[in-house]
Amino acid sequence: MEIDYVNENIGKKIRDLRNRNGFTQQELADRTELTKGFISQLERGQVSPSVVTLLDLIECLGTTASEFFKETEEEHVVFSEEGFFEKVDEAGNSIQWIVPTAQRYQMEPLLVTVQPYQSLFEDKPHDGEEFGYMISGRLTLYLGDKIYQVKTGESFYYPAKRKHRIENPDSMPAKFIWVSTPPTF
Repeated sequence: MEIDYVNENIGKKIRDLRNRNGFTQQELADRTELTKGFISQLERGQVSPSVVTLLDLIECLGTTASEFFKETEEEHVVFSEEGFFEKVDEAGNSIQWIVPTAQRYQMEPLLVTVQPYQSLFEDKPHDGEEFGYMISGRLTLYLGDKIYQVKTGESFYYPAKRKHRIENPDSMPAKFIWVSTPPTF
């Protein structure tokens, strides 16, 4: 039974690679000096190829044995609050990493709450860009020597090449989504 699963898995991977390369079963058979019937049976998990035949198929399909047998982890698309990581500073400001694995990607989304009359650390100039969307409250954005006011329903976006800082000038907490690219936190 386990061999059937292995054959089906190999067959599925061969079929997926063949389709990705735009080959028909006949074209793959011709390239590997196999029969179309063998390719069909292989893709349905009905036969097991020899190691030499499998390596030849993998090479003809433009990949390597290590890539072919690499276990792919299932793509994680939806994240729940249980997986969030939160850091709260001494002033009670909260930064939540709402995509726990974001350090591996090109952008890092955060859910940030800045307490009344508090500010976040000043960020030195760095590569990348930053985007924010105000969920509630108000912020003052210090960007280089310019000052911007951002209120509920507004967004901000800037290249991070100048020093920047965010402050809550209000008596209510300010809550916003903050996305940095590349991840810096």
